[in-house]
Amino acid sequence: MVSPEEAKAIALSFDGTDEKPHFHRTAFTVNKKIFATLLAGDSTLNLMFDLQTQFIFCPPESDVIYPVPNKWGLKGATTINLKKANKKLVMSGLKEAYNLRLMKK
Repeated sequence: MVSPEEAKAIALSFDGTDEKPHFHRTAFTVNKKIFATLLAGDSTLNLMFDLQTQFIFCPPESDVIYPVPNKWGLKGATTINLKKANKKLVMSGLKEAYNLRLMKK
C-alpha cells in the first residue's frame, strides 16, 4: 500500500513539478501539462500515459493498475489503486508519466 501522501511526495519530487486543483482531484504538472492526478479520498492515482506505455504497465485483469474506464482510458490514461500498489510501481509510473509530458511539446 502507498498512502496518498506518499504518492503526492513522489510526484512533487520531480524537477519543475507543480500541484494544482483539478476538479475534485489534485493535479501534478510539468511545463503546464498534467502528468498525474490524485484523488486522496479513494486512494487512486491517474497517470497520463500514451497507449504503448499503458500496454506495458497494465497486465490483463489487474485490479492494481488499469486503464481509466472511460474515453480517457482509450487514450492512455491509467489508474493505480494505491491501496493495492507498491512504492516501486507508483514511483516508476509517475516517473514515466512525468517523462512523457516533458518530451511532449
